[in-house]
Amino acid sequence: MNKKLETAEMDELLRAILSLETVEEAYEFFEDLCTVNEMVAMKQRFEVAKMLREERTYQDIADETGASSATISRVNRALNYGNDGYDMVLKRISK
Repeated sequence: MNKKLETAEMDELLRAILSLETVEEAYEFFEDLCTVNEMVAMKQRFEVAKMLREERTYQDIADETGASSATISRVNRALNYGNDGYDMVLKRISK
């Protein structure tokens, strides 16, 4: 975990996110918190992660999502060397 991110304020933000109970509440909160571009970027990275776990090619992912090769590489690095957050969430939502 990134120690620079671990602050009382970040803990409070993450607890706020965990308090959301429905997709509609999540939309309301994140639309207030983030810009449209930030939301699109997060959605894109999540789609890239799913496709990488499906062993899709970089070209296929780029064509389907519009993600740059740098974004795909960054997500791939997180999948292979990160904190396993993507995999944890992907397993949970596949149930």
